[in-house]
Amino acid sequence: MRSFRLTQKNIRDLAERFPTPFLVASLDKIEENYEFLRKHLPRVRIFYAMKANPAISILERLDKLGAHFDVASAGEMEFLQRMGISGERMIYANPVKTPQGLACAAKAGVQRFTFDDESEVAKMAAAVPGAEVLVRIRVVNQKALVDLNTKFGAVPQKALQLLQLAQAAGLKPVGVCFHVGSQSLSAEAYEEALLVCRRIFDDAAAIGMKLSKLDIGGGFPVPSAAELPVEPEDIMDAIQRQLDRLFPDTEVWAEPGRFLCGTAVNLITSVIGTKRRNGQDWYVLDEGLYGSFSGIIFDHWHYKMEFFQHGPLYASAFVGPSCDSIDVIESNIMAPKLQIGDMVLVTDCGAYTSASATTFNGFQKAAVLVWEEQKLCRVETAVS
Repeated sequence: MRSFRLTQKNIRDLAERFPTPFLVASLDKIEENYEFLRKHLPRVRIFYAMKANPAISILERLDKLGAHFDVASAGEMEFLQRMGISGERMIYANPVKTPQGLACAAKAGVQRFTFDDESEVAKMAAAVPGAEVLVRIRVVNQKALVDLNTKFGAVPQKALQLLQLAQAAGLKPVGVCFHVGSQSLSAEAYEEALLVCRRIFDDAAAIGMKLSKLDIGGGFPVPSAAELPVEPEDIMDAIQRQLDRLFPDTEVWAEPGRFLCGTAVNLITSVIGTKRRNGQDWYVLDEGLYGSFSGIIFDHWHYKMEFFQHGPLYASAFVGPSCDSIDVIESNIMAPKLQIGDMVLVTDCGAYTSASATTFNGFQKAAVLVWEEQKLCRVETAVS
């Protein structure tokens, strides 16, 4: 699985027209990733987790491809509605919903909801009576970068009871969902979770409750600075075999975020200051932890920097532009000697970067450029 990557010439051409820092997104790579999922999980309906990257250009391409959307708030639902995307193509997948979110879901016609505690039942029954609900169960996965089951998911033994409570309240229990955690490096967690879900489906059938939908969440891995020890298609093929064996007649959904957008965006940032501290070269970039490198804090991500200067490499520190001392990107990156104005390429910046960036200290968020539009612009300029 290859990542989108700009060349040095591409970067120089763009930097002549746009001040750094800026992000460059390839919508063709987004589409390639989407079709990869469709190929290896052919039975699965894809709900893009827009929290990973809500850039309108990405949402528009996925909309065109027929994707559905995983939303977590009124703000995300309203954004999609303004794009003309109906609530029928959304799942409100936040296990704990706000009054504003439920009101928006009712207005937008969102029909699918997840929950993991009985305290949600009365809220949903009052706001969206008759809605389809899936109970989210907790799974254990030690091979995930981010554990999402500390905060979310009911113990499987309570799943049927929660579905019964939802049914008694006038909601429509339709299935089970889970999330094995972000950047999962094994198919085993999915396979084990599917076995647990099969038991819940069977227990429900035994009391006359027919479950028809299964949501396997996201967590599919993408390349990282530490490289990827597994092939994503191997994980997906194993999941598909388990689905065919255990759930041949069940409608299956997934909620990928990082997998669709993570490898489709590059960051271009520049050196704006140099220092020598404690015997080490320090480089101040015009982007930092409060901006597109926010995933270091919020996503446990390690970003791979690429340099275009030659010469010996030295352990160097890279920091952001803010006046906060926490704004240290990394303190031991092997880099050549850099000067003010030198540019740095950071690949695989599509997920949980611009989405969680802030304007702390008055620094603006990095602009997001669409690569295919920039290529077309250069062609038109050359022709004219």
